[in-house]
Amino acid sequence: MGYNNITFEKTSVFLVTGGAGFIGSNLCEAILKKGYTVRCLDDLSYGKYENISMFLDNPHFTFIKGDVRDPDTCMKACAGADFVMHEAALASVPQSIEMPLLYEEVNIKGTLNMMEAARHCNVSKFVYASSSAVYGDAQTFPIKEGQEGNLLSPYALTKKVDEVIGSLYTGLYGLNTYGLRYFNVFGKKQDPNGAYAAVIPKFIMQLLKNESPTINGDGLQTRDFTYIDNIVEANLKACKAPVSAAGQVYNVAYGTSERLIDIYHILCRALGKDIAPVFGPQRKGDITHSSADISKARTLLDYDPEFDFESGLSLAIDWYKANLR
Repeated sequence: MGYNNITFEKTSVFLVTGGAGFIGSNLCEAILKKGYTVRCLDDLSYGKYENISMFLDNPHFTFIKGDVRDPDTCMKACAGADFVMHEAALASVPQSIEMPLLYEEVNIKGTLNMMEAARHCNVSKFVYASSSAVYGDAQTFPIKEGQEGNLLSPYALTKKVDEVIGSLYTGLYGLNTYGLRYFNVFGKKQDPNGAYAAVIPKFIMQLLKNESPTINGDGLQTRDFTYIDNIVEANLKACKAPVSAAGQVYNVAYGTSERLIDIYHILCRALGKDIAPVFGPQRKGDITHSSADISKARTLLDYDPEFDFESGLSLAIDWYKANLR
């Protein structure tokens, strides 16, 4: 269980794109703690320098400021890398509805640039972030790979296209790609600010400030919230996965489902707050229910998530209490 016992060659080099972001910086930290070499590629448009500043004195860490939309930058970043963890992306459903062309540029062209660079640089494994958004309006729960519904947003479309590209690059060029469909990740370093902030850190921040959070919709929508360390485990295990598992996509979650209104009340109790939420309109493009079947990842990637929702939430609350100002 977990990723502490996962080992690689001592000289292994990992490239993490979007490495100054929430998920990327947690990946950088975990890999560095295991003693391997990490390159972080990020243009800092959404990633934060403060997420990686503590690594800059580590001789095994290199920061490359650059954009995945630039093929030359991608090629230079991939040169000599053994493993690529491609996290660089725009990830807001509402923003993608407002800016579909930007999402196509970053999420599709950027991914294509990275896979092209990785194949030319003979990267061993290319692990990339997909999303549960590709399931759209699917009605069967828990959701299995292959049970996708109609896409509901440009963001979901970009992630689905990335998956098709990944499958093609494995089949046509022999690049071992592994797509990880993340389900509502939360945990340390997740930004609680901004119009498109994820719900858990945003609720925590507002409650700590004695503000009334807004719940979009009636609060009865469900999500498979997944603690960040489970995501780290899935990425590292995908780097160890057999070639026979390449060219495919995998649900990465804990495999449970929580209602937003229940999570809100759990947070209120944990923070000692008695504040009524505000209910707003349902957001366009959002899925209503989400619950993952993770049996494929368990079987083919040896994914065995260590942190359930309750234990992950407790760790996240502790981190925000210590770090939010």
